[in-house]
Amino acid sequence: MTGTAGEDPGRTVRVVVADDQAVVREGIVMLLGLLPGIHVVGAAKDGEEAVRLVAEHAPDVVLMDLRMPHCDGAEATRRIRRDHPGTQVVVLTTYADDDSLFPALRAGARGYLTKDAGGEDIVRTIRSVMAGHAGLSPQVQRRLLEQITSPPPPAPVRELPDGLTPREAEVLGLVAEGLSNHEIAQRLHIGRATVKTHINNIFAKAGLRDRAQAVRYAYRHGLAGPLGTAVT
Repeated sequence: MTGTAGEDPGRTVRVVVADDQAVVREGIVMLLGLLPGIHVVGAAKDGEEAVRLVAEHAPDVVLMDLRMPHCDGAEATRRIRRDHPGTQVVVLTTYADDDSLFPALRAGARGYLTKDAGGEDIVRTIRSVMAGHAGLSPQVQRRLLEQITSPPPPAPVRELPDGLTPREAEVLGLVAEGLSNHEIAQRLHIGRATVKTHINNIFAKAGLRDRAQAVRYAYRHGLAGPLGTAVT
């Protein structure tokens, strides 16, 4: 297993490049060959080949394209970080707002570079992740913070059968639990007359004759138990 460049900032960093576009891949390899302290030990055309080259060469860093066939950058990153924790991953993206970036970061990537990055940016990012730091721009750090702090998306609105309202579905779920009208009224903090009105509406809409049919109907439509009582 390789060490970290943080222990010896002057040592050569061994790099694998992974990109499915031959022109881009060859251009990055050529650029890296001109940079001091960087040695390219392999170039991969997809994530599968990147994982194989890491196992073969044990590089310090992989520059990982995100969108590749067979095995994308996020999955390749996950496998590399799981099986070869001594190898760091820096993702390559065409656009700084690429939505594929975050799955790769969650998979263990420590930094990111846009494909138009200059040599100075590449060296700085590689040295940063090798020293144990996150090679993330303030823009990406801000987007990560926004993702962490933003509220979750609202749950999808549930479509109820036969035009039942959410409250009627809730009452029906409690009927399926075996509660009486009085118990339902106490549970929902409503009057018994209101409960009776809801039940009459349920029977009329669903074509039900009695509570036994209502129970079967509730289970058939997934309205019984926690699913039914969770509807508001």
